[in-house]
Amino acid sequence: MSARRSDGGVAVVGLGRFGAHLAESLTRLGHEVMAIDRNAELVQRWSDRLDRVVQADTTEEDVLRQIGVPDLPRAVVAIGASVEASVLSVLALVEVGVPQIWARATSSKHARILSSVGAHHVIFPEAETGERVAHLIVTRMLDFIEFGDDFAIAKVHVPQSLVGQALSQVRPIDRYGVRVLGAKLPGEPFRYASDATVLQEGSVLVVEGSIDQVQGFAELG
Repeated sequence: MSARRSDGGVAVVGLGRFGAHLAESLTRLGHEVMAIDRNAELVQRWSDRLDRVVQADTTEEDVLRQIGVPDLPRAVVAIGASVEASVLSVLALVEVGVPQIWARATSSKHARILSSVGAHHVIFPEAETGERVAHLIVTRMLDFIEFGDDFAIAKVHVPQSLVGQALSQVRPIDRYGVRVLGAKLPGEPFRYASDATVLQEGSVLVVEGSIDQVQGFAELG
């Protein structure tokens, strides 16, 4: 397991198949996880495999405050079996002030409801993997595809430190460990990267490299 990162951690609400996989993926990535479920059997099952597992009703604001959820910068509502519990949990997380709320949707209608009550990001786990969602939640990457053998392609905002530079200045593999494949400048469509492309404020890049390399590139200031 990788070393813990001091990023404030992530609350994962719901320990069904997707929630449990997501919690494990976040843990492997070195992030502190508070896993929450109202089902005592699931809590017991995962208590030995995750750092902190809590039995609680996440639809109640007072309960969320008691277990310290408002102190976390991110929460993921991974509940899939009950739309009502999913929506009420998101609403409770909004009310206690969690800055970033991700929520699992099981249909387009469910997704619209989740967004309307305050979810910042809505995901469809049937089309996503817990590993991929974990990377998106805890990094600045806008999109991420892992191809195995520690190789990935990611879509990232251009780091502020590279604004104004031509791609010829940021291409060298030995400098950042990634290869810039494409760039989308403000107001323009995506184009294949060329050495003459000058990165502007608000540009988006598509880069390839190892998982650690593309993640590290996305985190450049």
